[in-house]
Amino acid sequence: MTIVGNFFILLGSAFLVLGGLGLLRMPDVYNRLQAGTKASTLGAMSVLLGSAFLAPGIATKAVLVIAFIALANPISSSTIGRSAYKAGVPLAPVSVRDDLKDKESNA
Repeated sequence: MTIVGNFFILLGSAFLVLGGLGLLRMPDVYNRLQAGTKASTLGAMSVLLGSAFLAPGIATKAVLVIAFIALANPISSSTIGRSAYKAGVPLAPVSVRDDLKDKESNA
């Protein structure tokens, strides 16, 4: 169980580091939001799962926190992205598509 727990903690740490790198490398708020949210979701879930393997006494709490993260992160990131779009935060110049442009003008 120790090897599996350490593996998941290492995997989660790698996701979190790559998410931080994505925050530095992405050109605009929308891409940064996507990179940060995916990485923090997968990273936190993996670290919690690894912790549950290493300390079985916290397994129930870890599963509940994983479920909360799975529900809250996608909802919060889409809300932040929509708010940024409505506030007029521009897309990066390298963006080639704006799927919300026509939908927002009709709404």
